[in-house]
Amino acid sequence: LLLCSSFCYRMENMENNTRISEFILVGFKSHPGSQLLLSVLFSTMYIVTVVGNVCIILIIRMDSNLHTPMYFFLENLSTLDICYSSVITPRAALAFLLGRRNISYNGCASQMFFFSLFGTTEAFFLAAMAYDRFTAICNPLLYQVIMSKRLCVLMVMGSYLSGCINCTIQTGFTFSLSFCGPGEINHFFCDVAAVIHASCSNTLVNELVMLAVCGFIIVGTALVVFISYGYIIITIIQMPSAESRHKAFSTCSSHMMTICFLIFIPSIFTYAQPDKKHPRDKVASIVYTVVTPMLNPMIYTLRNTEMKKAIRRTLGKIFLSGGIQKPHRIADPKTSNLVFP
Repeated sequence: LLLCSSFCYRMENMENNTRISEFILVGFKSHPGSQLLLSVLFSTMYIVTVVGNVCIILIIRMDSNLHTPMYFFLENLSTLDICYSSVITPRAALAFLLGRRNISYNGCASQMFFFSLFGTTEAFFLAAMAYDRFTAICNPLLYQVIMSKRLCVLMVMGSYLSGCINCTIQTGFTFSLSFCGPGEINHFFCDVAAVIHASCSNTLVNELVMLAVCGFIIVGTALVVFISYGYIIITIIQMPSAESRHKAFSTCSSHMMTICFLIFIPSIFTYAQPDKKHPRDKVASIVYTVVTPMLNPMIYTLRNTEMKKAIRRTLGKIFLSGGIQKPHRIADPKTSNLVFP
């Protein structure tokens, strides 16, 4: 709260140092018919994102078998994905439809602030979930002791705190710059790199800060994920059952490829390259701002046996309310949870 209050105060003072009151989001330059198609596409993906993640949250809360640390993180990830997508997608879809590309100075700063907050938090969430899987698979006897409710809550709070620190730094440094007319941002939302490029000030310090902070977050969280999965793979290799090894390897490989190609690689491509004018930045941004929140519910449920069982139990309760339900055992973190990162 202190960081957010400091950010708001800083924004009020910095607005007096700029020469413009609003920005123009260039978006994608194409035929008007393509703009309508983009609007429909973004709107559809946003609806799928919200519906899918809300279903995940409801199923986890309704099924007591899923009240474990792994699904606690998944529930928070689904909530985060809804917020993350809501910051970017609805406004972009409306801008494509109506052709209104103007965004106020404070509106741009707010969008950047919350985008950086939720994006950074998600990276730390993925690291926390990878550590949870590492503990469940490599130290199953100590899993319940290590992954206590207190530690899970602290990891979630720490992820949000890290996100708040990063977004305050990024937004504060970016909007301390001067912006001259016409204030065009070559993007479909107020991304840090695109806004920095729209400034008429010397941006070397800002680019170095962005590279250092984003690099530390991306590399640091990626290392936690990859190291955790490295130990998980070693443990899987030592499993006596060939069927268990095949199942675990196929699932882990699909999740690792998803994390790499949908989050870390697009982020590195966007924030690590020196030339911020390249139009492929926008395509990479679509992947981690629109596509990833939409795919996460499918990625984390379709290959998970316990989640599919929970969906069937929930649907059974809805359509066959009053019927006799067979008792189900609590998920074993060493076996059934192998299919989660």
